[in-house]
Amino acid sequence: MGLFDKKYCDVCGEKIGLLGNRKLEDGNLCKDCAKKLSPFFSERRQSTVEEIKQQLAYREENKQQLGFFNPTRTLGYDDKLYVDERNGKFIVTSSQNWREQNPDIIELSQVTSVNVDIDEDRDEITYTNNQGEEVSYNPPRFKYEYRFYIDISVDSPWFNQIRFELTEFNRRPDSRYSDFYRNYEREADEIRRILMPSQYGMPLNNQQNGYVQQGYQQPMQNGYAQQGYQQSMQNGYAQQGYQQSMQNGYAQQPYQQPMQNGYQQGIVNPAQNYDNAGINSWMCPNCNTSNTGKFCQCCGSPQVQQNAYSQPRFVRCDKCGWTPTDTQNIPRFCPQCGDVFNENDIN
Repeated sequence: MGLFDKKYCDVCGEKIGLLGNRKLEDGNLCKDCAKKLSPFFSERRQSTVEEIKQQLAYREENKQQLGFFNPTRTLGYDDKLYVDERNGKFIVTSSQNWREQNPDIIELSQVTSVNVDIDEDRDEITYTNNQGEEVSYNPPRFKYEYRFYIDISVDSPWFNQIRFELTEFNRRPDSRYSDFYRNYEREADEIRRILMPSQYGMPLNNQQNGYVQQGYQQPMQNGYAQQGYQQSMQNGYAQQGYQQSMQNGYAQQPYQQPMQNGYQQGIVNPAQNYDNAGINSWMCPNCNTSNTGKFCQCCGSPQVQQNAYSQPRFVRCDKCGWTPTDTQNIPRFCPQCGDVFNENDIN
């Protein structure tokens, strides 16, 4: 077969144009079929035609499953990590329209390791002397730039490594001792905790009847989770320290507390708007910014409507106990200890 003989794709059968051939171990692949492969796949030349067909079938199924992928947390800037905590899945993509891009859906159980790679770029700063020559300072001076990369090892038949840059492409830290640098450290640590929960004593979430059970099995009654142990209600009083259950959908406190109209005395009716408690803010699921209006002040996303039982309220930092005085503007990180605010800090 000559160099300029016509070639046909062994997957779709279409004629391959000039410079459009992508070689396989035992055949040819057109550029259109090659674009459908996983962006993390790098073994094309060592793959057979049959293996490529199997991967394209997987990619088509992945595209269908994206319709059921609903991220509850987003981390990163240009490259983003979207996590569906309810179903224990995540994707990594730089595309804003990620459903069309068809990023690979990865199960948290497929993650085998998560590492942070910090790349330091150092350029010497010089000056021009009286003779017009560029000379070094004494002692030498340098300009630094740091890039944070996340390396995720996964157990997948198509690829085993996902690498993306956590830092913004045009805005990177220039000092290891800046708050900017430490913010990236904290965010990288948060990604490790999310993707490898078992390493931090946080078992994978399970889901039953459409509700997330955190860390252990939580029976469901009347659509509400029972936290950590069986809870019961008798004669309108809460009982703790032994078997307890849920009745009428409301949790009981660690001491006997009478109920009126199905609510505990002294506790704000959860069906009421949080204006009664002086709190009426919501967290943007895309950028984790606290907002009070109908649209996110950071990224412009519309407010996510939450029912009265799941609307978050920041109470205090679970690391140092700091409590915000301005409940309308909750910061992303604790100003006292730098801990990232998450579900452990809300009530």
